Amino acid sequence: MTETTLCFPRRTRESTGESIEEVLLIEKRRGLGDGLYNGPGGKLEAGETPRECATRETREEVDLEVDPADLEKAGELTFLLDGERHSVCHVFRTRSFSGEPTTTAEARPTWTPVDDVPYDQMWDDDHLWLPGVLEGNTVVGDFHFEGGKPLDEAEFVEYDLKWNVSFDE
Repeated sequence: MTETTLCFPRRTRESTGESIEEVLLIEKRRGLGDGLYNGPGGKLEAGETPRECATRETREEVDLEVDPADLEKAGELTFLLDGERHSVCHVFRTRSFSGEPTTTAEARPTWTPVDDVPYDQMWDDDHLWLPGVLEGNTVVGDFHFEGGKPLDEAEFVEYDLKWNVSFDE
């Protein structure tokens, strides 16, 4: 089983007198989910905490600096493939970061209005939990996929979500 992270940096942008809430999404350029949009993230390395991983992956994928202490845990998602635990993803959000996102070999970043997140270009399950996370809720979820290796070639078949959970860290 693989442990992974996702990080969703947020900002408020002023435009012609109105405030627009945005989230930083990346278009994956290689690996699992190539061509799909999501937050920066990736696999935990040996001895690394989920917060440290989210910080490292955000820096590697889009050149943003995030302090692990500034990450708010927003979700824990378990993905099952053909009945076996495939991966667990720790989801974080933050409004505190430095730098400007830059395209790298791994990802093409884009600030996206929260109301315009391209769920049709994301993983099949993202539309079920990400809107709630972007609204400030927390979530624990189980997502079942069948018939494919790798996971991005499997069929999404069912899910279970628990909202407004507390994470002890």
